[in-house]
Amino acid sequence: MTHTGMTQGEGVLRRPDLRPLWLAVHDRLSSGRPVARVRVGPLDEAQRAALADLLGLERLPDARPAVPLARLEEAVAELCGRTVHDVVAELVGPLGDRAAERRRQGDERAELWSWLAGHDIVRAQPALADWSASCRTAGLVGGSPERTRELLTAALAVLEALPAQGEPLPAFAARVLNGDSHALDDGTRLSSLVLRALAAVHGIDAPQSAQDRRALWARAGIADDELSTTVLAAGLRLMGDGPLARVVRVCTRAGQAASLTLAQVRGPGEFALAAAPEPVVHVTENPSVLALALRRFGPRCPPMVCTSGWPNSAAIRLLRLLADDGGELRYHGDFDGEGIRIAAYVMDKTPARPWRMTAADYLTAAARAPGGPGPGRLTEAPWDPQLASAMADHGTAVVEELVADMLLADLAGFAARDDTSGG
Repeated sequence: MTHTGMTQGEGVLRRPDLRPLWLAVHDRLSSGRPVARVRVGPLDEAQRAALADLLGLERLPDARPAVPLARLEEAVAELCGRTVHDVVAELVGPLGDRAAERRRQGDERAELWSWLAGHDIVRAQPALADWSASCRTAGLVGGSPERTRELLTAALAVLEALPAQGEPLPAFAARVLNGDSHALDDGTRLSSLVLRALAAVHGIDAPQSAQDRRALWARAGIADDELSTTVLAAGLRLMGDGPLARVVRVCTRAGQAASLTLAQVRGPGEFALAAAPEPVVHVTENPSVLALALRRFGPRCPPMVCTSGWPNSAAIRLLRLLADDGGELRYHGDFDGEGIRIAAYVMDKTPARPWRMTAADYLTAAARAPGGPGPGRLTEAPWDPQLASAMADHGTAVVEELVADMLLADLAGFAARDDTSGG
């Protein structure tokens, strides 16, 4: 590149022996910081002589001189009437601003991690806060915020789509990740990221072996067996001639629980919730509570579903079916660290709302179990910011069975109501 203003003295400024000077000046001016002196060198004798001629020095400078920028400005102005910035930009290239670039990159990184920490999926399941923090600690993929966001976006899409409905991993990946059936293959960066997130949700260590990884994927509904994966339900009154409606009607009339397979809830056929003033479905974590309800209410048992701990794909699928048909889901579980994580998971994956799961409910229940076991590792409860701190302060876990009498008292009103409706 040439410049019409750079004629007088151009031969001096373009001397090859001055090249190290212009490179050093270009580097310092591109720092984005104030510059008073520029360290150059080491210079050989010819380069030192060229620098002395340019600056009008009486003797040769040192091999690594610190050149005052003001003196260099004067020399350049005398030769061509231009600034050092203009000359260096023409001889070496456009000047940068590394300080501004670092600030920009810092802002991009801060925005990225703020986006991840505040993402709806992370906020809905506070156990993912540790995973989010670990992602930040691991740093950027290839130093690129854009590539990192793309990877995290894919991981969040996978987490949102889980639990799967018994699909093989390649089929699930192809459905969720724009047809890429290999995106979640073992050993890929995305697969490792998702598995670490699932481990955080379940409160376990990240899987280290292929067997552990397969087990964690299975826990998330990947390649579940359609027959061995089941969910317990009681009191469901479904109209219609589909297989799901027929099975639950028989069990409800007999006052028994129905063990519904993943295959049955994936292909329910025709069904609809029986009309009721309030189509409420109560959801419990522990089968013993369901058993107590059946023992007390028999055929009059109100609609209930049990997740049996962490809900599998059959449980989530059934709850979504019932909610889509107008059912109002109310969830109760254990008051311990894992129970809170399970509750957060259920409420994130379905429209369920808490049932006797507030800090006040916990304190009432904890009074029944003084000196009980500790609650374990606690995470925030999205539905009640005070619950985790109350549990930490009190230091006692309360299992669901301990408050079964209160839960049954709530259910009694629904049982009587349903009995009079003729369900």
